[in-house]
Amino acid sequence: MQFTQPLIDRLKEQYPPGTRIELDFMGDDPRPIPPGTRGTVRVVDDMGTVHCDFDNGRRLGLIPGEDCFHAVPTKSRTDREGR
Repeated sequence: MQFTQPLIDRLKEQYPPGTRIELDFMGDDPRPIPPGTRGTVRVVDDMGTVHCDFDNGRRLGLIPGEDCFHAVPTKSRTDREGR
């Protein structure tokens, strides 16, 4: 799958390095990561692949449209402190 530059730019905006994601399901992968596994985005490359370090120790590039995942909201400091 080939992405347009505006879509790649939007992915880079939506998933900056450090964004927490959760995998919903993987497309055609011989060693899929289980659904529900969380990870941290390392980088979105110039092809639109979202490279992640998963909490289970795996490193993998996710392809939007083939793999399904979403950003996990993080609590702000105020929320953690109960304010």
